[in-house]
Amino acid sequence: MTTTSDPTAPGITADDLQHAVRLSLAALRGAVSVTTAPEWQRPAGGLTWSCWETVEHLADDLFAYAAQLGIDAPALGTEVPFLWERRREGGPANVTYADPKAGTAGLLQVLESCGALLTAVVRTVPADRRAYHCFGLSDAEGFAAMGIVETLVHTHDIATGLGVPFHPPAGLCGQVLTRLFPGAPTDTDRWPTLLWATGRGELPGRERLTSWRWFAAPRAEGEAVTDLTV
Repeated sequence: MTTTSDPTAPGITADDLQHAVRLSLAALRGAVSVTTAPEWQRPAGGLTWSCWETVEHLADDLFAYAAQLGIDAPALGTEVPFLWERRREGGPANVTYADPKAGTAGLLQVLESCGALLTAVVRTVPADRRAYHCFGLSDAEGFAAMGIVETLVHTHDIATGLGVPFHPPAGLCGQVLTRLFPGAPTDTDRWPTLLWATGRGELPGRERLTSWRWFAAPRAEGEAVTDLTV
């Protein structure tokens, strides 16, 4: 199999991750002004989690990536052994949760804080650092890319649930498609393609994905792939 990834494409940086988190926060803080607290308990897009729970899950993803990558000798075969707990059956299993008494403003502050943690770790760890992810050992660029995908697609889920718009820039979507989804089509609009690659949308002439994955390994170390399904 051959890859469509371009190894000469510009790398993904901490600044790109910070940009994605800021885009998310701008959209979600805008939603706070036009929604009520009960509306954040609606399902987030096609997920079974509420919009509130999905923000918590996103924040927890960013926290977990920072924790995984940030230690001097990361585990290469397993995750850092935090205690992951669900607050309800079917809810997300998180390490971190927002205090409900702080309201949606506090919830988004938790997201901002966890995004800042991962941004700082990506910015400062050595280039040869590798850490475990279930989709492959990855480097700082890979964890930044994964953080961007989590941020963009879950913000889409939440925005859909709240009925507010969210349209990230094509360039940012294209960067993470190149880094993590080497089998994705290259001749389609980048944001719809990222949604398709993560099972959230359709592309003309292509079946909707019912299972999917990304490829976290650095470009030079990754397998050549065209199949995005698990």
